[in-house]
Amino acid sequence: MSLDAFLLSNDPAIRLGFFLGMFVLMATWELLAPRRVLGVSKPVRWTHNIAVAIINVLLVRVLFPSAAVGVAVFADERGVGLLNMFPVPDLQAFAFALLALDLTMYLMHLMFHAVPALWRVHRVHHADVDFDVTTGARFHPIQIVLSLPVKFAVIFALGLPVLAVLVFEAVFNALSLFNHANVRIPSAVERVLRWFLVTPDMHRVHHSVDATETNSNFSFVLPWWDRLFGTYRAEPEGGHERMTIGVEQFRTERDFRLDRMLVQPFRDDVGAYPINRRWKAG
Repeated sequence: MSLDAFLLSNDPAIRLGFFLGMFVLMATWELLAPRRVLGVSKPVRWTHNIAVAIINVLLVRVLFPSAAVGVAVFADERGVGLLNMFPVPDLQAFAFALLALDLTMYLMHLMFHAVPALWRVHRVHHADVDFDVTTGARFHPIQIVLSLPVKFAVIFALGLPVLAVLVFEAVFNALSLFNHANVRIPSAVERVLRWFLVTPDMHRVHHSVDATETNSNFSFVLPWWDRLFGTYRAEPEGGHERMTIGVEQFRTERDFRLDRMLVQPFRDDVGAYPINRRWKAG
């Protein structure tokens, strides 16, 4: 069996293993050294956040059975895509692929904040009134359906290596649980770490109820894009302990429920959160 065939056949198990391993690690860390006191019972939030994550996993398996690794294998077998047209060394191609995929996630994230219709979908993620490891898995199924074809197109057009795509899907996606975790990191360590990874303190600013703070720190795993494109914000104005998490419109106990999350894109006004509205107002 070729390496590509092995990676393709074992892709779901590898990704699930990394996800579950990171989830257990972050959940344990949250118990031992929480960063903030949570306002809502964990059983209530976790039940519904994990439920929507399970729906997304099942949806992806039905609609996109080959997933990103399958697209990379398809492109490699047919020799299509930018990297397949030139003799690029494996290490450089691997690094380029990780950077390209992470930049793609940054740009897509930016668009989900810039376009009001897309913000309606993405705000399900932001409407969590607490910020912990399960927030990193709380996305509306429509966002998943809209995002994956964009990622697939980038993989196909650039001819990204199969191994790099698998590493991104497994390791980098698992790191989404890390940067949403309610964990305390020593300040000296955190200041150094955020030059190389999006830390929980860095990303928590993005989940502020304040629209100005929400529209900052869009990076997915690597923090460099925010610094490069001017969307970086070091700290929330009121400090991490006092900042309010969530979205103004959805703060009741009913809004924590799965059924309310699923219909949330079709409820209420978009508010002041979309980036273009904020720029027009300025």
